[in-house]
Amino acid sequence: MSTGPVRTQHPPVRAAHLGLGAFHRAHQAWYTARATPDWGIAAFTGRSPDAAVRLAAQDGVYTLLERSAAGDRPETVQSIVRAVSGADEAAWLGTLSDPAVALLTVTVTEPGYAVSAGPPARIAAGLSARRAAGAGPIAVVSCDNLLGNGRLLRDAVLAVAGVDAGWVAENVSFVDTVVDRITPATTAEDVAIVQELTGVDDPSAVVTEPFSEWVLSGDFPAGRPAWEDAGARFADDLRPYEERKLWLLNAGHSLLASAGRLRGFTTIAEAFADPELRALTEALWQEQRVVVDLPDAELDPWLDALRTRFDNPRIAHRLDQIRRDSPAKIPQRILAAARRREESGLGLGDAQRRALQAWVDGLLTLEPTDDASAALARALDGVPAADRVDTVLTNLTPEGALK
Repeated sequence: MSTGPVRTQHPPVRAAHLGLGAFHRAHQAWYTARATPDWGIAAFTGRSPDAAVRLAAQDGVYTLLERSAAGDRPETVQSIVRAVSGADEAAWLGTLSDPAVALLTVTVTEPGYAVSAGPPARIAAGLSARRAAGAGPIAVVSCDNLLGNGRLLRDAVLAVAGVDAGWVAENVSFVDTVVDRITPATTAEDVAIVQELTGVDDPSAVVTEPFSEWVLSGDFPAGRPAWEDAGARFADDLRPYEERKLWLLNAGHSLLASAGRLRGFTTIAEAFADPELRALTEALWQEQRVVVDLPDAELDPWLDALRTRFDNPRIAHRLDQIRRDSPAKIPQRILAAARRREESGLGLGDAQRRALQAWVDGLLTLEPTDDASAALARALDGVPAADRVDTVLTNLTPEGALK
């Protein structure tokens, strides 16, 4: 049995990525590999070097295991040609200073967009190095679950760009995107399945569902892969697609993550199989879909596909993984839709209130998954129980803290 999949393609580095993890490998790197063989990616980790160390040991090549209810299908992906620790500042600056590098994709999760967080400063430093090298324009493509993610990243980067802010504003395009592909954490059992199917030992294998979506809006001044050949879509107005993703799929995830864990479930499929939680999720979808500006012809088949995805018993999308960083997710996923209902004269929905109540109960009852959740739980613990949901509705900031 061989160790690691073998590289047969050697594309030059023409793209960089920040936030090397399972989702990038299941989404942007997979789209790039399918779109064109001549765009290689230099992928940098964010918080930990571990993913880069494992992937670099097998020359950046990994197995994507597409998992449906009917079975598993392995695919070798070769678009990542360098896997680098985020601590390697010289490699980071050198990559973004290379005129052959035309774009930077970003997956740093919602908290990474705060001006005080590390990613905006790292991106700004890389763009400053690019300016100094005379490497020309570049596109920065945000791939995190935030409304207006490209605009938010642009604002954060400009805020810390210092004397180079003017050059960044004129030479860097920040592209908005909607991304979607459920990608649970890979387990030892998954790695064993990859061995059985392919004959290789691949600790960097990534498991994902058959469904994928990528909608983009923005300019690419130095070029881009032909992602549309792999199924990506380009649109002038992303907002309806952003809202559909955040207010239906992601909101359903957040509801089930809290309410399901409170009932002892561990995965989305388990929680969605509970009749009461399924009914509550359906009710939340109905309340939130009415303020998504897309026709029923777009929404109905998308929701049918979403039910199939949630029902997939072989995708172990763990509720604690979804609960992580929830204070920064809930404002985008439920509070934004609640505000839209208020603006439309519909008022807060009953399912929206119940979803927020489940989230608050989970914060105060379950083991915290991160520091922000623990801090918000302490703050809400001092609020009378009957007032906690209203406190969240009126006082939770987009960053996930109480005013």
